[in-house]
Amino acid sequence: MDELKILAVIPARGGSKGVSRKNIREIHGKPLIAYSLQAAIDAEDVLYKTIVSTDDPEIAVIAKKWGGEVPFLRPEELSRDQTPMVPVIKHAISEMEQRDLVTFDCVLLLQPTAIFRTGVDIRNSISLMKKGGCDSVISVVQVFSTHPILMKKIVDDELVPYCINEKEGTRRQDYQPPAYMRNGAIYLSKRVNIMDHDSLWGKTIRPYVMPEERSINIDSEFDLKMTEFILSSGM
Repeated sequence: MDELKILAVIPARGGSKGVSRKNIREIHGKPLIAYSLQAAIDAEDVLYKTIVSTDDPEIAVIAKKWGGEVPFLRPEELSRDQTPMVPVIKHAISEMEQRDLVTFDCVLLLQPTAIFRTGVDIRNSISLMKKGGCDSVISVVQVFSTHPILMKKIVDDELVPYCINEKEGTRRQDYQPPAYMRNGAIYLSKRVNIMDHDSLWGKTIRPYVMPEERSINIDSEFDLKMTEFILSSGM
């Protein structure tokens, strides 16, 4: 596959329920959004451009300070708590294609809450997309403490397997089949999925597996404090 024209989008609206002003909260001396910007800058030679989609002037100023481009402010109707991600990405694609007179091949969604994602992860994901045979590349992490074998349901006041029978004494390394969960770090999708089918995933998803220690997502004050501890301790 030839070189892909990829637009990277970092969505960072001003409102946040879990953590107030989350996208610009400082973690280990840097605003949260700076980590995703730096990962994109580390992979800028394989990206057409990286933009920040925000409705908030303060976030725009901070994003620019850390090397981000903010070519527009997102409309209020695309910045509400209930707004899905696809319309936000579609808006970014339309704005940038009109401004730059280009047509993108793919869009890379970089959620700012995944701060341990690196430029190498971005490059590896793009390499997977270039192999063809998929509509998207999505990052995942193998799970153990939340493996489906541990999930139960209550039927007639009895605890029974939710979907996989668990033999008493099964070790975590023996959980089968291996289970994976989206970690929120990488969503690389073909433009046609988003613009024509309102989907970031498409029909065929290729997994990009990341380690547990780089799959933390900051969605609560606890996550914030834990991440600060990890970075401060050099773990």
